[in-house]
Amino acid sequence: MEEIARNIVQTLQESGYEALFAGGCVRDQLRGTEPKDYDIATSARPDEILRLFPKGNTVGAHFGVILVQKGGHAFEIATFREDGDYTDGRRPDAVVFSTPKEDALRRDFTINGMFLDPVSGELVDYVDGQKDLEARLIRCIGNPQDRFREDYLRLLRAIRFATNLGFEIEKETYTAIREVAPRVAEISPERVREELDKIWISPNRIRGFDLLVDSGLMEVLLPEILELKGCEQPPPWHPEGDVFVHTRLMLSLLPENASLPLVLSVLFHDIAKPATFSYDPAEDRIRFNGHDKLGAEMARDILKRYRYSNAIIEAVVSRVANHMKFKDVSKMRSSTLKRFMARDGFADELELHRVDCAGSNQNFSNYEYVKEKQKEFAAEPLIPPRFLTGKDLIERGLQPGPRFKEILTEAQDLQLENAFPSRKEALLWLENLLNSENGSR
Repeated sequence: MEEIARNIVQTLQESGYEALFAGGCVRDQLRGTEPKDYDIATSARPDEILRLFPKGNTVGAHFGVILVQKGGHAFEIATFREDGDYTDGRRPDAVVFSTPKEDALRRDFTINGMFLDPVSGELVDYVDGQKDLEARLIRCIGNPQDRFREDYLRLLRAIRFATNLGFEIEKETYTAIREVAPRVAEISPERVREELDKIWISPNRIRGFDLLVDSGLMEVLLPEILELKGCEQPPPWHPEGDVFVHTRLMLSLLPENASLPLVLSVLFHDIAKPATFSYDPAEDRIRFNGHDKLGAEMARDILKRYRYSNAIIEAVVSRVANHMKFKDVSKMRSSTLKRFMARDGFADELELHRVDCAGSNQNFSNYEYVKEKQKEFAAEPLIPPRFLTGKDLIERGLQPGPRFKEILTEAQDLQLENAFPSRKEALLWLENLLNSENGSR
């Protein structure tokens, strides 16, 4: 991809225009990491870019941006510009084509404001971005208040960069984040979701969580999380502290490559505990009856608020709704346990249970029981093809209905519990059952 991007720059330069790599790709190259994409800034105007790359997409031409597809990759080629006022807190009302320096000064953070000439190797840095990169600092270009008011999404981008890069946020920049934090409510849910997801899937997600809380952004975006603070839990089961401490601890114990649904499930698995808190004086015990069911409903509402896909919503809701069932696994019939373990997403549910135990009383007995059962059941599919089907019942004169379904379920239960070694024995069982039922009439 880099070679293709360099060729684009060279084409522009050979045509008499100034052209440079811009923004995040320069930052990443200086850090020694492979950029995910390459943006190019140039003195060429959109119509001039299109003359050189006639198949370019003009969807961003109003802002001086042409999207060029080459070699299976997309490259944004943007004319150097200054931005006008941001009356909607998202994008400039108008742009004025300008110089590389003015283009750099309009950008968000110094580490994203550098240019690089990939042909000559020259770094063009008007904002001391290299200095901040070496110091591992996230610093706004110019006045932080102005930068954030231009686009409130930059509040979350600052947290995301600090999280993913492991950088500190410069003092004045962080002060401005805390002051402007309430305005993050004005960002569209989809844009918020995209930034939060990049924080949640980061191996350093716990730092992002802490920054969101400390900056005041969590209070605006996910106030339900802060309501977990001060919600006491029964000490024998939760010596670590309140529900907020427990949730944060679980988040820190997740594997680096945890899936997004798993991270969201950790965040929301106990979200309903404040609403279901009760104290049983007879047993001198705190209870949260039904917090799993209510938590699933609350998780659904939160995820819908941020326009998550139905697939993500259903995955998270299922994990939250089922997280208390692990306490009963050793009491389940073999057929019930196999069905429980065969569901989509069970690996995430089991990992949620593991970190739930690790973040509380360290009792892994149910986790270890399931792991042993996974080994025991590994020789064949958890839910193999049925020995008996509806066709078998219809051939024997039964019609679909409640009893029809009961027989099929019972037959599958017995099969899962190895009561039938083959279809032959299952059919014999069915004949005996039907004869018995017909004889009792």
